[in-house]
Amino acid sequence: MRIILFIALCVASVAAAPRTTHQRIVGGDVTTIDQYPSIVALLFVYEWVIYAQECAGAILKQPICAHRSTLHLVSYYQTNNFDAVSKWRVRAGSTFANADGMIHRVSGNIIHPLYAVEPTMDHDIAVLRVDTSFEFNEFTQPAHIAGPNYRVPDYDDLWAAGWGTTYYGAPTGSAQLRHVQVLKINLDRCKQQYGVVHMVITDSMLCSGWLTGGRDQCQGDSGGPIYHNGVVVGVCSFGIECGRADFPGVNTRVANYTDWVVDNA
Repeated sequence: MRIILFIALCVASVAAAPRTTHQRIVGGDVTTIDQYPSIVALLFVYEWVIYAQECAGAILKQPICAHRSTLHLVSYYQTNNFDAVSKWRVRAGSTFANADGMIHRVSGNIIHPLYAVEPTMDHDIAVLRVDTSFEFNEFTQPAHIAGPNYRVPDYDDLWAAGWGTTYYGAPTGSAQLRHVQVLKINLDRCKQQYGVVHMVITDSMLCSGWLTGGRDQCQGDSGGPIYHNGVVVGVCSFGIECGRADFPGVNTRVANYTDWVVDNA
């Protein structure tokens, strides 16, 4: 059976978007894949020689998995006559970004039809298809995703996980999976904060962070899941630097897209 992955925009790091709008784990600790068996590493090939972790995703079910959309990458490589899909792999069931687990080839993707980088980064979600089935075990499991009526109260605890950098501007990401506890930030507050730099936050986004800063997703975490009581409620989308008190991380709010994901799975 072929697998489908549901994702959000992780490709700007290898294409054209500013790195200041990408996400990584800051202020967290190392963890292991058995604590987050639904998370997967998205690998990108350089010079057709080696695949390295660039972003993340989360398995939704067989044959579906959730993660950030590859639209930036697809658009970039289609323009330059490259096969974008063939440049990606999915690593499942591993604590480590670039070792162990099972590797799956990406065979196709479905980008949300309303996605646009400008002016809002809204609808930052897609479905990826891989060519082999996941083998479910204690290290590889489908995630529970938020239904259309799922609401996260302001300032409830959330958990983000990924292999991204541990501080803004770090040269490499984390070899081992990391996680961090953050809070769901009030949306109106988030809109006001990003309004200062003329960036639009919409109701289909979910903001997360720490009121005093220092905890966040960062570069290499793009596309990764954010959990509320074990349910995937957000997909890492963008931010300004990492861990800033005045600019929370911004995620795609999964509840707004549950029906679309199911329809395209």
